Amino acid sequence: MTLTAADFSYVVALVRREAAIVLGPGKEYLVEARLLPVAREVGLGGVGELVAQLQRRPDPSVQGRVVDALTTNETSWFRDREPFTALTDAVLPQLVQARAATRRLRVWSAACSSGQEPYGLAMTLERALPAGWSYEIVASDISAEMVERARAGCYSQLEVNRGLPANLLVEYFERVGAHWRVNATLRRSVAFQRLNLAAPLPPMAPFDLVFLRNVLIYFDIETKRSVLRNVGRLMRPDALLFLGAAETTIGVDDSYDRVPAGRASAYRLRTSAPVGVAGKG
Repeated sequence: MTLTAADFSYVVALVRREAAIVLGPGKEYLVEARLLPVAREVGLGGVGELVAQLQRRPDPSVQGRVVDALTTNETSWFRDREPFTALTDAVLPQLVQARAATRRLRVWSAACSSGQEPYGLAMTLERALPAGWSYEIVASDISAEMVERARAGCYSQLEVNRGLPANLLVEYFERVGAHWRVNATLRRSVAFQRLNLAAPLPPMAPFDLVFLRNVLIYFDIETKRSVLRNVGRLMRPDALLFLGAAETTIGVDDSYDRVPAGRASAYRLRTSAPVGVAGKG
């Protein structure tokens, strides 16, 4: 490994400043492995040269590529399936009653990576909502590269093999060479945008459901509080927030209550009127 302690400290500070991601001691090999391709793409011989160039002449586009490279984009179709099962069995029946006047839902996939989560949500809503209902899904990620990939909706055979049922592949995808592409109807149902959850959020209409899964684990406690507070401002009073299996609002932000949702758990703002979503299971 050629990454010096000073180089590592610079990268840690950059990623924390730009994305609020905390890289602790022991991540030196991860940093070098992920930044070496970036260094070579910009014509440099190694990570040390990349850091030296950024220190001499900060380039926002190169800094963005560094942040992108160090953002974890692990995902799969219907990852941790219980939230999707809860959505079909417990949550949507309650929301259909609560939104009967408008027959419309707004959903936010707030760390969408390469798009499997928002497209999975779209497939779920397509199959579960009654006729005459409409929905809008906003999908965001800090990585510009991931947002572009997700917007294209094109996946390798290996990627569709990770959790996508065969019947959904047949119904919602089309073959494009060696890849599979989400059909145009489903792509139009998801609006993708680059968004940094740790920065002030742009104005958006309120949401009925927010999936903020497997991202809080990368933040320190103060950033977690800030993100949960800002996300809460964009939720309807009875909206539900789904976090990752290893994440919770408990001990972080006491303005949320944890509520059962099928076999999963979700979170609702404490000031809201209670709506039962225990459902099946």
